[in-house]
Amino acid sequence: MGDTFIRHIALLGFEKRFIPSQHYVYMFLVKWQDLSEKVVYKKFTEIYEFHKMLKEMFPIEAGEIHTENRVIPHLPAPRWFDGQRAAESRQGTLTEYFNGLMGLPVKISRCPHLLDFFKVRPDDLKLPTDSQAKKPETYLVPKDGKNNVADITGPIILQTYRAIADYEKSSGTEMTVATGDVVDVVEKSESGWWFCQMKTKRGWVPASYLEPLDSPDEAEDPDPNYAGEPYVTIKAYAAVEEDEMSLSEGEAIEVIHKLLDGWWVVRKGDITGYFPSMYLQKAGEEITQAQRQIRGRGAPPRRSTIRNAQSIHQRSRKRLSQDTYRRNSVRFLQQRRRPGRPGPLSTDGTKGERQGGPGPGLEGRDNPSTPRVKPQPAVPPRPSSDLILHRCTESTKRKLTSAV
Repeated sequence: MGDTFIRHIALLGFEKRFIPSQHYVYMFLVKWQDLSEKVVYKKFTEIYEFHKMLKEMFPIEAGEIHTENRVIPHLPAPRWFDGQRAAESRQGTLTEYFNGLMGLPVKISRCPHLLDFFKVRPDDLKLPTDSQAKKPETYLVPKDGKNNVADITGPIILQTYRAIADYEKSSGTEMTVATGDVVDVVEKSESGWWFCQMKTKRGWVPASYLEPLDSPDEAEDPDPNYAGEPYVTIKAYAAVEEDEMSLSEGEAIEVIHKLLDGWWVVRKGDITGYFPSMYLQKAGEEITQAQRQIRGRGAPPRRSTIRNAQSIHQRSRKRLSQDTYRRNSVRFLQQRRRPGRPGPLSTDGTKGERQGGPGPGLEGRDNPSTPRVKPQPAVPPRPSSDLILHRCTESTKRKLTSAV
């Protein structure tokens, strides 16, 4: 059996997606050495990270030592999603870039880094479900290869956030922000690192350092899913805060709440706690690529560890305590184990309620201003009519006897 390699990479177009937040992915048709063809989807930020790592692996061919020796094609930092012409030119740039890579010496064009990057991921095989409120919009490159501005979507309205504290970048791919800086968020990664732009700067910033302008709460944070999703730890982590969980590499856990700041709530048995999402991989999936990604960047800091944070909002963010997570999780598991329990349970443990609501038996978000309803005392069952008649008869007998 011959070596694995890629024969050709063709850009098909791009998709506009809306889950977990609005973003774009580019569609590539990859033809392998056995003539099989696979469609893979990549965000531009993923492609840019791939390019950076490729240059680090081949510094001579990247011109890092002598510029005249550079053979790796350039991938200029584009003007991020700021209009139709930018989106159009990016497609041409990507086509030229990967055509150039395929023409390089075998040690680069067939290196494991490139082959792993274009392997099909489980998410590439998923089709949009009917339950999705808004399905992806697909924009294909014209067959004649000529891009028409009319075929490209209009400008994307980026979400604006404010920095609550100073953050100093620790690598070339990150961005430094100062308290009060207003940034546009291009991509919200599940890792808790968000790709942002501010004037002429762009790079990754921890989500914990950013807050929405209109509310302290993140509107796109999903609801807890107490049914849980199976994951495996790909890196050990020792808890620093009381509400975190310490886990070794290779442990199987369940994720019950995926928060956008990159610190997910996980469950191990009946115990819950925060754990970095960067150190988790879905059970059954290949972990090599995920482990490679965490080498260059660690888990983002948590909001609770940021000193001198200055928010523009009067109240703090609504957050569930770990005690609430544990109680709700235990109740959900108990309800799921009971056979023949009437009424279907939603993923957050409620019965007959929309997902995310507190529901009967489960507590919602901690909010001191919400009045707690005192539990009503149990009402004893009413006696049957036969029993009432019997009691009346006995009472009548006693009265007649005393009268005599």
